[in-house]
Amino acid sequence: MRSVRPLYIPPLKADHVVSGSLILRDGTTAAIRTAEPADAGLLQQFVSRLSLESRRHRFFSESMPSADSVASLCDSSNPRAQLTLIVTRAWEGEERIIAAGSYWAKDKQTAEVAMAVDDACHGKGLGTLLLERLALPAIRYGFTNLWAVTHPDNLAMREVFRESGFTAHEAYEGEDMEVKLSLIPTEVTVTRAELRERLATTASLRPFFHPQSVAVIGASRDPTSVGYRLLEALMANRFQGAVYPVNPHATEIAGVIVFPSLHAITEPIDLAVIAVPRDSVSSVIDECAAKGIRACVVITAGFAEMGSEGAILQRQLAAKVRQHGMRMIGPNCFGILNRDPTVRLNATFTSLFPPQGRVAMSSQSGALGLATLAGARRIQLGISSFVSVGNKADVSTNDLLQYWEEDPATDVILLYVESFGNPRRFARIARRVSHRKPIVAVKAGRTQSGRRAASSHTAALAASEMAVETLFRQAGVIRAETLDEMLALATGLAAQPLPPGRRVGIITNAGGPAILCTDACEASALVVPELSARTKATLASFLPSAAALNNPVDLIASATQDQYEKTIETLLSADEIDAMIILYTSVTVANTTGIAHGILAGIEKGRKGGAKAKPVLIGWIAEGDMDRTFGFQTETIPAYHLPETPALVFGKAAAYAEWRQQRPGMVPDFDDLDLSVVRTICANALACRGAGWLTTEEAQNVLRATRLPVQPGGVARTADEAAALARHAGYPVAVKLVSHQIVHKTEIGGVQLNLANEGEVRKAFDSMKTRVAETGQLNAMEGALVQTMVIGGVEVMIGVTDDPLFGPLIAFGLGGIHVEILGDVQFRITPLTDRDATEMVRGIKAYRLLTGYRGHPPADLEALEETLLRVSRLVEEVPEISELDLNPIFALPPGQGCRIVDARIRVNHADSPLAQR
Repeated sequence: MRSVRPLYIPPLKADHVVSGSLILRDGTTAAIRTAEPADAGLLQQFVSRLSLESRRHRFFSESMPSADSVASLCDSSNPRAQLTLIVTRAWEGEERIIAAGSYWAKDKQTAEVAMAVDDACHGKGLGTLLLERLALPAIRYGFTNLWAVTHPDNLAMREVFRESGFTAHEAYEGEDMEVKLSLIPTEVTVTRAELRERLATTASLRPFFHPQSVAVIGASRDPTSVGYRLLEALMANRFQGAVYPVNPHATEIAGVIVFPSLHAITEPIDLAVIAVPRDSVSSVIDECAAKGIRACVVITAGFAEMGSEGAILQRQLAAKVRQHGMRMIGPNCFGILNRDPTVRLNATFTSLFPPQGRVAMSSQSGALGLATLAGARRIQLGISSFVSVGNKADVSTNDLLQYWEEDPATDVILLYVESFGNPRRFARIARRVSHRKPIVAVKAGRTQSGRRAASSHTAALAASEMAVETLFRQAGVIRAETLDEMLALATGLAAQPLPPGRRVGIITNAGGPAILCTDACEASALVVPELSARTKATLASFLPSAAALNNPVDLIASATQDQYEKTIETLLSADEIDAMIILYTSVTVANTTGIAHGILAGIEKGRKGGAKAKPVLIGWIAEGDMDRTFGFQTETIPAYHLPETPALVFGKAAAYAEWRQQRPGMVPDFDDLDLSVVRTICANALACRGAGWLTTEEAQNVLRATRLPVQPGGVARTADEAAALARHAGYPVAVKLVSHQIVHKTEIGGVQLNLANEGEVRKAFDSMKTRVAETGQLNAMEGALVQTMVIGGVEVMIGVTDDPLFGPLIAFGLGGIHVEILGDVQFRITPLTDRDATEMVRGIKAYRLLTGYRGHPPADLEALEETLLRVSRLVEEVPEISELDLNPIFALPPGQGCRIVDARIRVNHADSPLAQR
């Protein structure tokens, strides 16, 4: 691959976030947005509150700047010339600016930057966060450097520049210091930004999981009410901190003293659980802020899930929480629990408390969360913590992933997801977390009806199934089809090591279950290998002659405790096995205890013999003894009630293990892209014609500026022009109808191939014009594309469509008419890594055609991968491109590259929902 280097994408750019919320270093929050002229008064007040030293550092004078100069900072109408961001919080019921930062164009590549932070907010990382946010629009509008002048004694600002990770160069200019920052992201820049985000998010969520005190606001004397059940769950499960019920109409509930208000509680409160009527929630949030509470769980429903009115109230609620510097779970949620024995928090409205373990779960549905907790308790799956996120107005699944990534009590993460708020952020975080801890997700809404129900339930746009499947594949997320499957996977992943390979040994005492298990292994892309002669000989030394020594090893119905023990020890130690499934179907209830002891003894001996890295699962089909658990001091062995379940678990675990073992992909940069030309073409087309398809010439020029391999040719408006282009290109040529209204051109004779002379070219052009005229669409004919014929090669296609939630989805498959007939297409979400491109090319069922088949030469796979990566970079950098279709592309033999023969590109305004990625 030519002219390529790693492209480092900062978290903010990946998430496309400028305005919104900030999480500060201490875990508190604030709002950030672009300054507007109406903010001049607020900004003036902010400047007046700065200390003399802070004012001197910002304005190079201790005197107040003029009102006009302050007001001028609020003009962000032309971000190519100037932009100001302000950070705000609520103060005594009013919005107050606590930090502000600006940049001004110094030249075409450099912007001057300056910032100030309220003296009371120093030390919270605000300066660094402001610099990150300012850098994003600066990059977007073409700046490659930030430049600042500061005093040498302004150590705080110099530390901000260093901490940002941007490459910085300091130089003295008289008594001042000039600092130049390169905005080209580096590995250090991205790593530091991700670390800051992760630490701040973790700090902001800690009060939810480790509170010293909890207030239940809306506690009730009615045993059937949510407020009563919340208090009951906290007390019954022995929360290890203080509990303060709040109800102005009660003095005591179930023997617990009740407080009339938060103000009446003299002790500090870490967590507030709110179960009051919807219209009272906002005022309760204000009371929590006045009390200094940083974490709120809003159980109350009636917000965005109820329609537009509720959605407005929810946005106002989230903004208020953010302005107060707080975090909020909910609204419309089931609550939160933490099984840590030093906490024992059950802030849900069920007394159900699952066993302690190392599995964390987030659920977007309270009812399904409750069902999952009940299932976990039933199968003795240990839970570390659980969160019902509800409408996700503030705390989201993405936040929880970052918390659990660093949580030493969590090894496996479960997600029940109905919708995505920021799927690009989810992809970035989940990909990182999955390299450390498995994430198992159930995504509801696979069908159109299911998506409609999910949207109604969560008041969020449901994602397309293809986009979700692609997202999970790229991020290493293990997808479960059902809640039962999610629990089965959680049990296996939490208790056993990941399989080092796909070879499975099966032990059974009955043929039928073994056949089902073997079929399930094959269906899950596992291998049930033939056992070695050595292993068979060992087995034959103690098993009866009627036993089957192949794989599966069938001990027959009369299998004894000793035979199970010895067979398990032997097979677990065999080099040809990576994982083991033990099946037992009971003959009589009286036999089960002895067999269970034999199974445990065999596993323990196998472990002592060195087989510690091989996972073991059990299929325990023993009526009358179905609740039996298996384990010894150092290990738990999951047992399932169907013979197929262990195979399903191993199949998905093995695929995840392979994903984790592969090197992380690299998003490549290319130093030969002329994206300014592309942006100009798109801008001109939008200005002249509005949203729609580019002309053929415009599309070809876009591809050439991206250095994509376009087959030479030109567009002819007359037969004479077609003949001239053919002479210049060289025969044989292809002549193809150019029209964005007529999609299927072959159906009206709009594609003529292998034209060998001028006469054939003229005839082809005229016949096309006649056929189009006969259909009454002559105005739709823009001309004819004349190109030199491509000789040989395999026809493939690359396409891009813009998903409203996920952004660009890129597709690769066989080209021509095959893509519609066969549907053999691989999808990925941009930006593509080199690993993504390789997997896409090799992932289609027709991949053998690209490797050389029945005498045909192989294709230039590297050229195809580079084309995919360049297309990915194009649509990422130019959000105006909303759709792209390169079909066909001829993949030529190695060293000859590939040729794009036909291209269609659709553009949309950058402020449209699709282009605002």
